[in-house]
Amino acid sequence: MTQANCPAKAPTLLSPWRRRCQWGATLILLLTPWFRYDGDSLLRIDIPKLTLYFFGQTLRIEELYLVLLFSLVLTLGFLLSTMLLGRVWCGWLCPQTTLTDLADWFAARLGMRGVKNRNKPEIWRKVVLQFVYLTLAFLVSANLLWYFVAPQNFFNKLLSAQLHYATTISLLLVAMVVYLDLALVRRLMCSDFCPYGRFQTALTDQATLTLHLPDKERPRCIECGSCVRVCPMGIDIRRGYQIECINCGRCLDACRQVMAKRQQSGLIRYTFGTTGEGLRALFNLRLLLLGLATLLAIIILLFAIQQRPLASLKISVSHTVSNRLLPDGSQATFFNAWINNRSAEKALYHLEARLADAGRPLTLKGQTSQLYLEAGENLRIDFVLVSPVPETRLAVEFVLLDQNGNELAITAAHIR
Repeated sequence: MTQANCPAKAPTLLSPWRRRCQWGATLILLLTPWFRYDGDSLLRIDIPKLTLYFFGQTLRIEELYLVLLFSLVLTLGFLLSTMLLGRVWCGWLCPQTTLTDLADWFAARLGMRGVKNRNKPEIWRKVVLQFVYLTLAFLVSANLLWYFVAPQNFFNKLLSAQLHYATTISLLLVAMVVYLDLALVRRLMCSDFCPYGRFQTALTDQATLTLHLPDKERPRCIECGSCVRVCPMGIDIRRGYQIECINCGRCLDACRQVMAKRQQSGLIRYTFGTTGEGLRALFNLRLLLLGLATLLAIIILLFAIQQRPLASLKISVSHTVSNRLLPDGSQATFFNAWINNRSAEKALYHLEARLADAGRPLTLKGQTSQLYLEAGENLRIDFVLVSPVPETRLAVEFVLLDQNGNELAITAAHIR
């Protein structure tokens, strides 16, 4: 059998892997709010309680520094991945690309070509397609709100028409924006409106992963135009690097399929940089410094989480009840306290007080012992401190202890 009669070997395509990445990321976004850990959402921001539920950790507003550290890690990681992988995020993981691909798929199933359709399809096809867009828009909008309102509560309140007006307005506004995006904008978001492509251009260097046609492969190009026809952004990769390219790899697959029929390898490929250095391009100063900064930020975040106290204590003098002199000559000062269980388990606490200088214990009246708090629970208590009548100001320390007598939090206060 001659080479010309040999069956063409099926090329290895990237599109199945890209679709797996897209749907994997989509499922993670959709399902994460549904998962619960010890009765709380796996990831959710509770605005009324000013609390962030983060993979088993309950962070209140006073622990905002951890959120800021985590945001710093995300920012540095974002910059590092962008410098390293370019716009692979856009083509393989971005929800905008996934939604647009899904909209195109539905349009194709209905015998339409989306916004570029030059035919005049039946009215029912248009109505069905718009209904699909609306359904997707409300699903995306609801999914976003699930990160603020637990999905179980969201649907219960939605079906009983008890959603908060702010939640309802947010649901409708986000759904409207997504619908207009699917019906009118789509790929224009990636090519003209999304700032990420322009931002990524500033970070591109000799180490960035790019999809291109190497100069040494150009003589083998048969000018079939397949790479141009399949490009969702409508660009010609043969013209060199363009910021509109989202690194989706569709042109690479098309080229491999065409060249496989000629029993040749594809021309288009992913490489780190366009100079042919390969993996050696990764060892450059910019990338190494950014990688080092990201690693340092991760270490600091992990250390901060490790040193995070298991409970917090806030104390303030009551503004509704004034100090009182007791028959034995001592003074009664009324206090309010807020105790937060930052651990992942139910805990038992009790509160003590002592003079800050001498360490002598002081008497507390009220519910200051046998304080049971669920994981992440915040409790307010009112109590009375019995102390000597101070001549000017008296420094006092309030100590929160666990059931084993370990000091978890100390808060200083002054009385007059």
